Amino acid sequence: MLQIYCRNTGTTKSFPEGTTLQEMLPEFEFDKPYEIVSARVNNVPQGLRFKVYNNRDVEYVDGRDPSGARIYFRSLCFLLSKAARDVFPGSKIYMENAISNGYFCNFHKADGSAVTDDDIELIRRRMQEIVNKDIPFHRYEVQTEEAVRIFRERGYEDKVKLIETSGQVYMDYYTLGDTADYYYGRLVPSAGYLKLWGLERYYHGLLLRVPDRHDPSRLAPFFPQPKTFEMFNENLKWNIIMGLNNVGDVNQACLNGLANVLIKVSEALQEKKIVQIAEEIYKRYKENGVRLVLITGPSSSGKTTFCKRLSVQLLACGLKPQSFSTDDYFVNREDTPKLPNGDYDFDNFETVKHEQLQHDLKKLLAGETVDIPEFNFVTGRQEYNGKKLHLDANTVVLLEGIHALNPRLTDHIDDTVKFRIFINTLTSTSLDDHNIIPTSDNRLLRRIVRDYNKGAFTARQTIEQWPNVIAAEEQWIYPFQENADMMFNSSYLLEFAVMRNHAEPILTSVPKNCSAYTEAHRLLHFIHYFTPVPDKEIPQTSMIREFI
Repeated sequence: MLQIYCRNTGTTKSFPEGTTLQEMLPEFEFDKPYEIVSARVNNVPQGLRFKVYNNRDVEYVDGRDPSGARIYFRSLCFLLSKAARDVFPGSKIYMENAISNGYFCNFHKADGSAVTDDDIELIRRRMQEIVNKDIPFHRYEVQTEEAVRIFRERGYEDKVKLIETSGQVYMDYYTLGDTADYYYGRLVPSAGYLKLWGLERYYHGLLLRVPDRHDPSRLAPFFPQPKTFEMFNENLKWNIIMGLNNVGDVNQACLNGLANVLIKVSEALQEKKIVQIAEEIYKRYKENGVRLVLITGPSSSGKTTFCKRLSVQLLACGLKPQSFSTDDYFVNREDTPKLPNGDYDFDNFETVKHEQLQHDLKKLLAGETVDIPEFNFVTGRQEYNGKKLHLDANTVVLLEGIHALNPRLTDHIDDTVKFRIFINTLTSTSLDDHNIIPTSDNRLLRRIVRDYNKGAFTARQTIEQWPNVIAAEEQWIYPFQENADMMFNSSYLLEFAVMRNHAEPILTSVPKNCSAYTEAHRLLHFIHYFTPVPDKEIPQTSMIREFI
């Protein structure tokens, strides 16, 4: 008999070898406000049909847990792709990016005709029919050559390329009824678990709506993101033109010796966008008197490097950039708001003396000389050390900070003198047609590598802090991203291929007996899909250099 310790109850029970997690669940009594969709076994996410043959620690999770939410979403992707192919034989679904609290999907019918509301309704009905029948998901583990054969026969060349370049000996694949598909993580046991979802028109495709991460009993609220969608589209169009639709394509290009070319093209595209932004600022400076450039973005989006490169291009346009830091306007440490657990809430809007900051900005923009404070991070207090600032002719102020696009920060300054920029890592390349790459994975890997190399935090500490970072971004940054005049995508086509060399040894240092191992294990598994590329060809001015 096996000894299974359940973390949800803090108790141990005995089970026969080969018992599934799903079969064990009724034996453990604990509060289950939402349906259990998966579990962590020794801190590794597993599907509920996982069979246990040794003593293990088990923790059951629902859709509020990131690993549970991912399993639910992957299963929904399979449900959608199967339903679309059942209703429209020969059609293709492309899962492209997270947007508007859902996931945008491109749908191409075999006859090339446009998607109609009736088409969406037919797919929706077929999805519900599969859910009502509670058709099971079955997982198979086969040699890589067999997986390639299976997907080549079905016309899934995107999966063939990914599998062939993965370097794995064995691969998993799933079936739902008579449909086979590949997903890089576990799924729920059967379609009956997928009780909550939505499908509706979104621009030229579909929006797959998913349960709210905080309350899986309701759909995540929809909110429009036209500017973010356009930024995704801009990068996706370039990928399609270059024939780099997914990671398998990129891997093949690297194996064929084209990594250096892709690096140069990626750098050129980013520099081209920075030039466009600088020229737009100059145009508005001449036409509307723009003097204040507000720059924000989530953690590890590359704001520091972006500001440096934008400054160079503004100089080339004939403008003088003047940096203005919100850090110098932090409240004294003892006045910093606190989180419920007693830790300082450094991301809170009230950590900034926003009235004083705005007062000084108004005086600067009016042509006055201003005494600028400096924040002493050792003493935790604001100090005046004789620093003065005055704006000369042709000078624009660059104000960078997480609250820069929050209207309250500059609500007493005329909007005509402002230019707002939002930076993020909008990953436009997918693993394959049905496996998207979360945009936050770019930033988390960047932060892990940078924190470790600077000696600031271990990988374990960075991962443990990440949920608080995400929560702060959802509250203080993302609600204002659509306020931007222009957006900049700091993601890099070969980023994961380059990051793999740096992140792999760092991630392996995370102990298996801590909760952070769940995320470390997932990221390690994920980056192994990318053919590693050395960073020697990456320019010193590159966005990635800020992190490696």
